[in-house]
Amino acid sequence: MKLFVKIFLWFLAAIGLMVGMLMFVTRTFQTEPMMGRFERSTRNQLTVYGGTGTQIATVEGESGLRVFLNRLKDLDPPRQVSLVAADGSIWFGDKVDNAAALDLVNLTLAAGQVETDFSGEDRTIGAAPVNFPDGRKFVLMFQWERQTPPSLFWGSTTAYVRLGGILFTATLLCYLLALYLTSPIRKLRLATNRLADGDLTTRVAPLLGRRRDEIGDLARDFDEMAERIENLITSQKRLNSDISHELRSPLARMNVALEIAKQKSSPDTQPILNRIESESHRLNEMIGRLLTLAKLESGAEEVERVRVDLTELVRDVAADAEFEAQGKGRYVELTKIEPCTVMGSENLLRSAIENVLRNAVRYTAEGTAVDVALQANNGDAILTISDHGGGVPPDELENLFRPFYRVGEDRTRRTGGIGLGLAIADRAVKAHKGSITARNYNGGLQIEIALSTSK
Repeated sequence: MKLFVKIFLWFLAAIGLMVGMLMFVTRTFQTEPMMGRFERSTRNQLTVYGGTGTQIATVEGESGLRVFLNRLKDLDPPRQVSLVAADGSIWFGDKVDNAAALDLVNLTLAAGQVETDFSGEDRTIGAAPVNFPDGRKFVLMFQWERQTPPSLFWGSTTAYVRLGGILFTATLLCYLLALYLTSPIRKLRLATNRLADGDLTTRVAPLLGRRRDEIGDLARDFDEMAERIENLITSQKRLNSDISHELRSPLARMNVALEIAKQKSSPDTQPILNRIESESHRLNEMIGRLLTLAKLESGAEEVERVRVDLTELVRDVAADAEFEAQGKGRYVELTKIEPCTVMGSENLLRSAIENVLRNAVRYTAEGTAVDVALQANNGDAILTISDHGGGVPPDELENLFRPFYRVGEDRTRRTGGIGLGLAIADRAVKAHKGSITARNYNGGLQIEIALSTSK
């Protein structure tokens, strides 16, 4: 789950918990005591009404009592008022046919005091004894709509609007807070990706403003790290380029001197001079590759944007590699070839494919073939080159494209590799916005190059 979603949900849950606690506290310390006070007030009013009715019946008679009862019916809130005789007959008001009301009448007559019933779902009932001067006993009945405590969030339009407003405000606030907290982390992640893609000038602190919290400290630490990495890699690239250029001149003079020495040498020294010449050629090849790698890494080698027939290029490179492989007891086979064209530099693409293919020919087992396949797949040209050289340890695959990296020193010395071919191929492919990957496959190493056919 994304950090943004986690923070958003946690804030939302915290606000929900606060609202729930508010409802609990309101009900416990406000609503229930309020209802208790309402019940006591109701009992006191009924006591007063019952006593007043008895007094009016004694002083003013039945006519005065009827006037008093009519006034009680007009009080707010609206209520049903009845005066019930001991035998159940109605002396005043509407007929009482509610079972709970009849039970309350009997209970009031028996107890001789005010009784109430607040348990009804739709109405509240109260009863007070009223005595006539001639000894007759009556019960003054009140029935009105059940009084409920005001609801905070439901039961009325106002409550629903209140609840909706709280939910909308809480959601918006949680979203903004989560966005504020995760925005610098997203910026830091994007900067890390750009740095990993080779943009060594990436800095993140200017994007975060003048933050003085832990995230601001992290951004400044990241920028310091990026600056050190940029300085180290820039120095390394400059060193490789400078050394390569400086070695070219003395190496050329040494080759001239070597040719003169070979002309004046005796048969006994000829093998030694041949070995020196071989090592000189190897050194010259390494310097040439170092220069190519330095140009690719520095961006000095510009990528032409011309239409390249990748199918014909792969056929051409494979034919040259097949010619070289036959002298070593190995083969190059085109297992699948599909029409593909890309935009880019033919020289750089040829260099990348040649380096990968020659590396595969160098390491594949004697008597085996290097399989080459080119196919179009969803707008990409996919080139796979597979050898049968036993593969490499899985934890070494990511290091194959590092300059001068060697999986096995003994095997590398036997094959004459210097660890630059795959590094050059990697830089050349990335200069075309493509990707190159390595994996163990079918008893050997498989290199896959993916290039977009739409760019």
